[in-house]
Amino acid sequence: MMRKITTPIAFFGAMSLVSPAIVYAQDKQNPLIETVSTPYAVPAFDKIKNEHFIPAFEEGMRQQNQVIAQILSNTAPADFKNTIAALESSDALLNEVSAVFFNLNGANTNPEIQKIAEQLSPKLSQHNDDIYLNAALFDRVKKVYDQRNALGLNPEKDRILEKTYKAFVRSGAQLTDAQQKKMRAINSKLSLASLKFGRNILDETNKYELLITEEKNLAGLPESVRAAAAESAAKAGKKGWRFTLHNPSVMPFLQYADNRELRKQIYAAYTERGNHNDELDNKALVAELAHLRAQKAQLLGYASHADFVLEESMSKNPATVNKLLENLWKYALPKAKEERTLMQEVMNRDYDDQQLAAWDWSYYANKVKEEKYSYVAEELRPYFELNKVRDGIFVLVKKLYGIEFSRLNNVPVYHEDAAAYEVKDKNGKLVGVMYMDFFPRSSKRGGAWMTSFRKQYYEAGKRVPPVVSIVCNFSAPVGDEPALLTPDEVETFFHEFGHALHGLLSDVEYQMLAGTSVPRDFVELPSQIMEHWAFEPEMLQLYAHHYQTGEVIPQELVKKMEDAAKFNQGFATVEYLAASMLDMAYHTTGADQKIEDVTAFEKEKMDKIGLIDEIAPRYRSTYFNHVFSGGYSSGYYSYIWSEVLDSDAFAYFKESGDIFNSEIASAFQKEILSKGGTVDPDQLYLNFRGRQPDMKYLLQNRGLLAEPKEAEKQPSNIQLPKD
Repeated sequence: MMRKITTPIAFFGAMSLVSPAIVYAQDKQNPLIETVSTPYAVPAFDKIKNEHFIPAFEEGMRQQNQVIAQILSNTAPADFKNTIAALESSDALLNEVSAVFFNLNGANTNPEIQKIAEQLSPKLSQHNDDIYLNAALFDRVKKVYDQRNALGLNPEKDRILEKTYKAFVRSGAQLTDAQQKKMRAINSKLSLASLKFGRNILDETNKYELLITEEKNLAGLPESVRAAAAESAAKAGKKGWRFTLHNPSVMPFLQYADNRELRKQIYAAYTERGNHNDELDNKALVAELAHLRAQKAQLLGYASHADFVLEESMSKNPATVNKLLENLWKYALPKAKEERTLMQEVMNRDYDDQQLAAWDWSYYANKVKEEKYSYVAEELRPYFELNKVRDGIFVLVKKLYGIEFSRLNNVPVYHEDAAAYEVKDKNGKLVGVMYMDFFPRSSKRGGAWMTSFRKQYYEAGKRVPPVVSIVCNFSAPVGDEPALLTPDEVETFFHEFGHALHGLLSDVEYQMLAGTSVPRDFVELPSQIMEHWAFEPEMLQLYAHHYQTGEVIPQELVKKMEDAAKFNQGFATVEYLAASMLDMAYHTTGADQKIEDVTAFEKEKMDKIGLIDEIAPRYRSTYFNHVFSGGYSSGYYSYIWSEVLDSDAFAYFKESGDIFNSEIASAFQKEILSKGGTVDPDQLYLNFRGRQPDMKYLLQNRGLLAEPKEAEKQPSNIQLPKD
């Protein structure tokens, strides 16, 4: 089956044809269309220009439509090879072009690329509909599907057939002509609204700055944070210290700045993004996206968008997701309230009559960690120099999976900050190529993500290696100092590297099922299990070396980190669960429930679950990129669902007595990382672990459940909820 185009920012299909003569005229000049020799066949970033994209998309559409025409004109009975396999590979060029374009739109965009994306969006949606709503094409697919039990297909081909058939049905192939017309209109509107939502957040984030000109207002801020802010101001042609809404800037300010009014100001700017009743306001887009999704779900016979999405997940339905979230909420909210009490006691020393507010939480959480655990996060940064963290991860994955990374200097990159690496297995065989891109810039959206420029597959019996990328927004080098990461950034690095391993170690026949092509609530298992290694004492010995002296991180500092690790987990869990519940609330609305006031809707849902005033959802409605622009609609819960799996899986390593146990790692690679979407994820996990996951490990890791020695009366096996 051809792949619907999914990007880090939005979902797109493909576009309609233009004159072949125009395409041919552009053909010879276009490195996205013609064969350009590059090492490892990576994209020719050094030759690709913005004007190449539209002609390349057009040619990709032409080629795909040509293949589909051949499928339909074939007089032989429909079978797997002439219909299903032909469809699966029909978008070869389109997929390559899309991977380059949409990844650049997320990682290195500019106004011209944004304009191209806006022009393409409705056309891409139309082309996608032209394929999935093609009655004759669906008829051939259905004929193959109806005889699937007699075809003798291997498991992977059988899964390709099933997913192809379902994709047509879930796209509206069985709808009436009138319903399909309505579906086309909805899809076009969805693609544009999603694109605009993400663009608004990028523009709003880049628009804001807090410029401090009096040094007294920097009180409390570490020297490293001050230096970064001074450099930011200088680069902007200004005097003073400049703070922005990019995480490496705003988060340290909230954590350390003594000036409460300035904390309040930047916190308000951060949490009110997309909510200023101006040209970048996202409230109307939130309501529109939620309503359009509900309408589409109704057309397809589902009660809600969440019912439609979750049918293809591990959880299966909204009731199961809500049960998980509500169960965890009962553990997390009381813990957050305990944390609030501790912080209020500390705050009372500074103020006689002030109550802890949302913009105080990070600041006083830091104070409690310093007082109760003697933990000062800034003391860790000299031991987390970016290159040393990277090299430590390289050592880890060599121990676990036997793979090695080597820097490539002869490979084109899409930005000077990006670097490429060759990946080989223990026998010296090429596994794939990986790009890494670490620092914030105005052309890059916020957050961190992994993506693919080419997914792994087999061609003529030979494995075609993948080309993957991780994109982050870490603290950049300042002056003569290298990039020194916060503990959160270290954890993020391990997380995204886990996603990359899922893409790199894939070993399947078809791209459609390769690597991360798995349900949302399973895809975070490979990424989140990597986080568990980050701060294990044995792992820290490998990479946490002082960037100046080379000294290994002192044991007493590790002990402080361990002691403080579970404090503030009530907050972290509550803010995450609140966002997950908000996502579910938007996407369990019916088609007849148009949201008139997004602000009121959000408040009502948060009041209903008892969210305390001092904590906001991790993502409020108007900047919830994951669900309104990033493909996670009805799926933000996936991180905690997967965390049940990764906590249980890492316990397997811990209980073996060796966190670098290569036998367990080999089983994880064989049963999880290499299989992609070829097998049902429940079965994959069972094959790896030999049993279903136990939720108690997640609760223990987050400090929400007593340790086993203190919990004799607590249940020993807490299962994920099932349908």
